[in-house]
Amino acid sequence: MKPVIGVTSSMEVDESHYAVTHRNIKAITRAGGLPVMLPYFLNQEDVEDLAGKIDGVYATGGYDIDPTIFGEEPHRELGTIIPARDQSEIALIKKMLEIEKPVLGVCRGAQILNIAAGGDMYQDIYTQIDEELLQHAQKAPFSHASHFVQVLEDSLLHRLTGSDRLRVNSLHHQANRDVSADFQISGTANDGVVEAVESKNHRFALGLQWHPEALAETGDQVSLNIYQAFIEECAKK
Repeated sequence: MKPVIGVTSSMEVDESHYAVTHRNIKAITRAGGLPVMLPYFLNQEDVEDLAGKIDGVYATGGYDIDPTIFGEEPHRELGTIIPARDQSEIALIKKMLEIEKPVLGVCRGAQILNIAAGGDMYQDIYTQIDEELLQHAQKAPFSHASHFVQVLEDSLLHRLTGSDRLRVNSLHHQANRDVSADFQISGTANDGVVEAVESKNHRFALGLQWHPEALAETGDQVSLNIYQAFIEECAKK
């Protein structure tokens, strides 16, 4: 049977509906998974029940993350937040890590993975990092790989991609800052912005700051390999 992948969903401020982009669904199905869109679960019993029924979590992109979760006041450049999404995803990711089930996070998903594990993030890299930065919100088609990422040798990301340097797309103004003690930084942009984090203690917990689902649509083999490896791990019982 195909592994069942819980795909996190977005929501607007009016909380009228859930949404998942078709690109994310196609990335999971193309790799052999069975995607299921997840609503927000705020009851811990429901979170634990759900975690027991799915084989992996795919944490997708979306709006900003509530900084009060990691003890900060909202920065003036903080964008839209959906607190129920933050709370639900953190609870679910914590449970998935506890029971050793795979988690793959992209863009916002990479940040929420790190925060769930005890790390924190920049609310706005352009005003909170003093160095001159690359263009991380590219003015190019979503499928265009606009800048490079240096990959840590002997990391999970290196094993999946077989490369010391990747070209990735970029559409974010937030990024991971301090990484959980259980995690390591496995990819950085040339300006020092964290582009990938991964667990040192779990079999598959990987967060990517870019959007591999858009690159996978172009047939990018690196992106396809990442999704394929994630689904293969989810298939292991």
